[in-house]
Formats: sequence, C-alpha cells, structure tokens
Amino acid sequence: MKKFLLVTLLAVLPILSFAKGPDCDSWPMNISEGWLKNAGIVDIINLDESKTKSTLLASEKKAKGLYTQIYHFIFYDTTGNTYEIITNSDASYEECSMSGVDIYLISKSYINKRVNK
Repeated sequence: MKKFLLVTLLAVLPILSFAKGPDCDSWPMNISEGWLKNAGIVDIINLDESKTKSTLLASEKKAKGLYTQIYHFIFYDTTGNTYEIITNSDASYEECSMSGVDIYLISKSYINKRVNK
C-alpha cells in the first residue's frame, strides 16, 4: 500500500507543479514562418497552414507574470515537405511578444518524387 501511495504521489506532483502559462503559439509561429522565408528555405505562400502542428514543450514562470515558452512546430508545404522548428520566447497573459524569438531548425524532410519514364 505504501508503494502505491508513493507511486501515485510521484505521478501527481509534476502535474501540480507544471506552469502552463499563456497560450501564445501564434507569435513564435509567425516569426518562424518569416524566418523560413528570409533564410530561403521555403516561401510562406507555399506553406499549408491547415496542416501546421504546434506543441508547447515547456513553460517556465519567471518573475512578474513572465513565462519562457518552448514550442515545437511542424510546417508542411504544398508538396508535402516538412520543416520542424523549436522556438524559445518570453510571453505573458497580456502580451505574447515579450521578447524576440530564438528559432532552431531541427529537421527538413523532402519528398523525393520519382518520374517513371
């Protein structure tokens, strides 16, 4: 019985201490799209925004209602290629753009279309 209580306690404590923070994926996502274009990787008009996936990986509360947030984005272009990005930025409940956005391209996957002749 003691082991069960210990396991339950260890499973619940991380959930209770998780600082979710504001829902601010739009700011780093928009900055990432601009970065992909400016870096010459893919043009924004070629991205299929309906397929974009966004995951909040971490949110750490800092002083005075400020949160550092880490997001993972997967962008898809119209031909099926994917671009995975990790971002790091600060946000608050009042303003998502409390800092610049650090952008890290972690993966580019291209579909190799073969033409049969």
